[in-house]
Amino acid sequence: MTPIKPTRRDWLRGSMAAAGGAMAMPWIVPASALGRQPGRKAASERITMGVIGFGPRCTYVMKAMLPLDDMQCVTVCDVQRSRRENGKKLVDEHYGNADCTVTRDFHELLDRPDLDALLIATGDRWHGPASIMAAKAGKDVYSEKPCGLTIEICQKLDDTFRQTGRVFQAGTQRRSVANFQKAVELATSGKLGTLKTLYASVYRPTLDNSWLPGEPTPPVDVCDWDRWLGPAPWRPYNEAYVQGRWRGYWDFDSGARLLDWAAHTLDLCQQAKGADDTMPVEYEPAEHRITCRYEDGVEIILDFLDDPFGDRKGWINELGTCPVRFVGEEGWVETGDNGGIVVEPSSLRAEVADFSANPQVGLDVGAHAKDWFAAIRSRGTTAANSSIMRHSHIACHAAALSWVLGRTLRIDPDREEFINDDEANGLRSRPEREPYTV
Repeated sequence: MTPIKPTRRDWLRGSMAAAGGAMAMPWIVPASALGRQPGRKAASERITMGVIGFGPRCTYVMKAMLPLDDMQCVTVCDVQRSRRENGKKLVDEHYGNADCTVTRDFHELLDRPDLDALLIATGDRWHGPASIMAAKAGKDVYSEKPCGLTIEICQKLDDTFRQTGRVFQAGTQRRSVANFQKAVELATSGKLGTLKTLYASVYRPTLDNSWLPGEPTPPVDVCDWDRWLGPAPWRPYNEAYVQGRWRGYWDFDSGARLLDWAAHTLDLCQQAKGADDTMPVEYEPAEHRITCRYEDGVEIILDFLDDPFGDRKGWINELGTCPVRFVGEEGWVETGDNGGIVVEPSSLRAEVADFSANPQVGLDVGAHAKDWFAAIRSRGTTAANSSIMRHSHIACHAAALSWVLGRTLRIDPDREEFINDDEANGLRSRPEREPYTV
């Protein structure tokens, strides 16, 4: 088992004890550095957090986290100077000081004994490696999805968090959002009858290998291109990549973009099925969808956005993005990011009336952050822990590989290996560039 490094509180207690007798001066954290404000928890009661990767998604998540009394953000890391400065500005303006530090090397955050937890919101290629290194450094982690670029990284991530005892929360926040959880409750309660088909909307998978032309590499302080690439193969710099145009490229993207939404929607289908400890065993690609079958015959249909759910093309406009639909022998329920729920039979409509009246409920990431902070304090588990992530992400990767290879794949859910398919098994991992291996 990997040793667990001391937390910030352990470090402070050790420093005080080492100071000894009455004449010794204790080591003191300046109140301003920890944002001491009237009505807030004392600094010693708050979780100190650092951020790795600050872009549009991180901005969205941080705006939900910063108002929470549970934690204090004290540092931001990004390989791009403009982004780390934007992160510092957001944090400092919230706390009313100028104390948030910045760096381009996240190893500095791993080495800081005053940091309890890390929010990891980089591009896909760094989510898994950074999470694994953070756990080994004694940090609890909230990682944006997709949490692993490959099946192997998802396995390593889960194994590491089990071994180290650190707390992990995947950024699949619908596990903590009320309307999605109400739909899951209806599916698992038996009120829809025996489940037959689960529908999950996804982007149509894409593979873009028309690489952009090389451009002069900027100074390392402006953009540390080598660290931006990290474990991905080396290639010439192009500004478009670091500004967000990396999606769809095999070297940078998880599962040909399929995991962008499947990490949410297939994950919810797993929960509705009561299958968090397993996964579908067969993955069959077709023109407009991928069908994933469990051993008992229940199916998850991954519908591509250009033809969602066949004749229900308009439903994304009705229920918002990232919709799911759970169909049983006696009824069905649908919900999406706008918070509304549609359900049949009519006898169940009274149970979901409050959700349709609150169109913002599906946009709140705060509950997921609160769940993470609560687990950090209790040393318990989270709504989207590493084991849940492992099974749903591997299912997503298996579906994506069936589309990439253009054929039906079968997987052994216990061994997490494809059956009689060496090529597919070879794609469970990818080479990692030194020195960014885990």
